[in-house]
Amino acid sequence: MPLNSTRGGGSAKGFGFTAGIGKVFVDFDYLVIAGGGGGGNSRSGAGGAGGHRTSFPGGTKLGPFGPGTTPVTVGGGGTGGTGPVIQQSGTQGIDSTFSTITSTGGGIGRSDQFPAPGPASIGGPGGSGGGGVNNQVGGTGNTPPTSPPQGNNGGTGVDAGPNYGAGGGGGAGSVGTDGDENRGGPGGNGLANSITGSSVTRAGGGGGGNYNAPVSPVPQGGPGGGGNGGSWDGTNGQPGSAGTGGGGGGGAQSPNPGAGGGNGGGGVVILRGPSTIGARISVTPGTNTKTTSPAPDGAATILTFTVPGSFTIT
Repeated sequence: MPLNSTRGGGSAKGFGFTAGIGKVFVDFDYLVIAGGGGGGNSRSGAGGAGGHRTSFPGGTKLGPFGPGTTPVTVGGGGTGGTGPVIQQSGTQGIDSTFSTITSTGGGIGRSDQFPAPGPASIGGPGGSGGGGVNNQVGGTGNTPPTSPPQGNNGGTGVDAGPNYGAGGGGGAGSVGTDGDENRGGPGGNGLANSITGSSVTRAGGGGGGNYNAPVSPVPQGGPGGGGNGGSWDGTNGQPGSAGTGGGGGGGAQSPNPGAGGGNGGGGVVILRGPSTIGARISVTPGTNTKTTSPAPDGAATILTFTVPGSFTIT
């Protein structure tokens, strides 16, 4: 039952909520992940993972949030480059926002740009940076800078004709790997987080595309939803996983039109509050969810947003 005095509310503050007469005010832990960047087409760099920001465990919660409705923005993934133009980079992922926290969309994976090398071959900046091509560096992660960092740099692409390997996209946990003459670089690792009560890894970078190296292994996307890169002529980059902010893989070289890059995975916002407020909170639209974390975690109320929406406290 609700607490009936501000004195009672003060004693409950350590559990993440306070209460006045008939009113509830809640502090939330958060995990805010932006959409991953899209990979480029045609032996191209991979998309970087969406920015990854969290207070759990042990960080500063946001709040208090009182009666009323609060919006939550969830960013979609960037679009992978497609034909018929063989030199088309991906697009940047979209930001995710909750209250004062914004995570930046993953950087774009660059396509094979001519004349090369040049500025157009550098991976795009973002939460994590996209992969570069033609001996150019990957994009700068943690852009704009946050503390702790929201992501890492993308890998450098190598032009070692006749073979080419593009850079992997940066991930929340590590930088994207440089390409080499045998394959595109694997994507950077994501980060594990147990805000829901179960450990899940998210925000991995995409794998870079390559050309003219048929015996090389598939350029792996980073753990945490990064899409694999194209491994041989005509192979598309794979998309980042939905709800992870994973970067899209870069496409392999192929005859015109170029093999497409993978789309970035959409982001996610997860909020964690005390179990006591479960009956007094709702989320919209229906694709977003309110659940209870499993024991022995502590039976917290978990709000998961995979599309833009809001929560309401009554």
